[in-house]
Amino acid sequence: FESEIYQWWENAGCFQPDAKQKQQPGEKPYVLPMPPPNVTGRLHMGHAMFVALQDVLARFHRMRGRPVLWLPGTDHAGIATQLQVEKLLLAEGTTREEVGREEFLRRVWEYKEDQGGQITHQLRSLGASADWTRERFTMDKDLSEAVSEAFV
Repeated sequence: FESEIYQWWENAGCFQPDAKQKQQPGEKPYVLPMPPPNVTGRLHMGHAMFVALQDVLARFHRMRGRPVLWLPGTDHAGIATQLQVEKLLLAEGTTREEVGREEFLRRVWEYKEDQGGQITHQLRSLGASADWTRERFTMDKDLSEAVSEAFV
């Protein structure tokens, strides 16, 4: 029942900053960047705590008439992701060196799609009213330049 209501809210654009709201004169938008969970894991109590707190803030400011952007995303967790994919390859009886760079990268992106999707599904199950139309990943093309500058 709740998942049907949540899906209706999401489809209706209720979590977007301009979601049928009239901005009050002098009101500034309220923006919350979501601390991105890693694509390699599952959500835990710490995630549930920040989601609950940020969701309360987002809904509070929406109810007061402010346009709210709660920006969701996931983090690449490079080393952890590499280790997880290498474990999968070992279970298949091969290594990243044997499959080669291109195949290994393809497998990493495949892993990210599978695991990242599970994490955002879990966030939605918690009722997170983030603007999922703007979901980001730290290795997205327009973000990777900043990521490369910071981490490489």
